[in-house]
Amino acid sequence: MKQGALAILPLAFGAAVYGFAFGLLAAQVGFPWWGVGLMSAAIHAGSSQIVAVEQFASTGTVFGAVLAGAALNLRYVGIVASLAEVLEGLSLRMRLLAIHVTGDENWALTMAERAKSPDIGAAFLLGSGFVMISVWTASTTAGAIMGTVLPDLERFGLGFAFTAAFIAMARGLWRGRPQVLPWVMAAAATIAAVSLGLPRAYGIVAGAACGLIASALLRRIHVDMA
Repeated sequence: MKQGALAILPLAFGAAVYGFAFGLLAAQVGFPWWGVGLMSAAIHAGSSQIVAVEQFASTGTVFGAVLAGAALNLRYVGIVASLAEVLEGLSLRMRLLAIHVTGDENWALTMAERAKSPDIGAAFLLGSGFVMISVWTASTTAGAIMGTVLPDLERFGLGFAFTAAFIAMARGLWRGRPQVLPWVMAAAATIAAVSLGLPRAYGIVAGAACGLIASALLRRIHVDMA
């Protein structure tokens, strides 16, 4: 676990920066600081939290916020499936714990290190995951506490922080040219849905579904060709 905990520290520092910004603005749109911390610890999915809070801030509907966040988290179906070998041999309790602390950053780092050395496994994933969820929860909570005592940041033009944080996280998910088609399909479906007048939450659902379908088709074609 120590190896994973140390290896993830640079990524954890970056997550702390936009985690603080997220907590700050979440408090500004009405989320209590303890609610932000609880959400971070229970959900541990930065991109979906950002989308859910932004959706709630713009529409005031809880259902739309939950739907938008859940749609963005559909990618974890593939992520969890890719961890089958890594989690092999663990008890059900430890598997569930490992899945909960798995985020984009420590999953990508674990798989990259595992490609170099097959000895990298669950201990690395858990160690890096514990660091990430601790840093994310602490930074978002700290930002929310600070947000309760600061003036309205929208007046200073800092409302872009949600968008900026999401873009930073999306950039971290980029894995190269093979992902171009799923990303384009997801963007096109989202834009089309919003252009048709559908709520943005449904646009996110449409984009996530189309991106997953395109990714599955590409994976199938790759397997057939191999």
